[in-house]
Amino acid sequence: MSDHATKGRPVLLEDKLLIRRFNSGDTEALRRIYEKYRSELLGVAGALLNDAGAVEDVLHDVFVNFSSQAGRFELKGSLKGYLAICIANRARNVNRQDRLISAEQVVEAGPRASGQPNPLETAGHREQRSIVTCALAKLPQEQRQVIVLHVLGGIRFREIAHQTGESINTVQSRYRYGLRKLQSLLNGQVAL
Repeated sequence: MSDHATKGRPVLLEDKLLIRRFNSGDTEALRRIYEKYRSELLGVAGALLNDAGAVEDVLHDVFVNFSSQAGRFELKGSLKGYLAICIANRARNVNRQDRLISAEQVVEAGPRASGQPNPLETAGHREQRSIVTCALAKLPQEQRQVIVLHVLGGIRFREIAHQTGESINTVQSRYRYGLRKLQSLLNGQVAL
């Protein structure tokens, strides 16, 4: 058995127990789920949203909707994957509503909204982060979503495919084409 598979089991088991408690009306379980995934979900939202001010709002909307499912929520796959897909879907809707954005707003979303370092910021210097964020913003939404969910969210392709209703081949193709385009943009040093 792979080391990765054994690491994932305690998380999956803990999530199943939290969902069982959540479905029985335990508000502490909802709070624990929120605290457990908040930082990662903010990172995903920050990377996908065109409006930095909407990051916390999207997280809030997703958890309000999630909390309304208490008593009837069925976990299929990973809880983190489910919530990350919900964030991505809500972010897509917000982006549709507000098309006038700047790439710099996306860069600033993580640290200001969450109080946590943006995953892109910890990977390099501010200038590098800004260049990567500008390049990400130039990708088609479908490619950007898959890259962000897989790289920043740590969601497996199979889970992304399951949650979005797309085939795994489609998800992997979007990732591959997105990475190629991102590499091309970065090699050309995207103009800020």
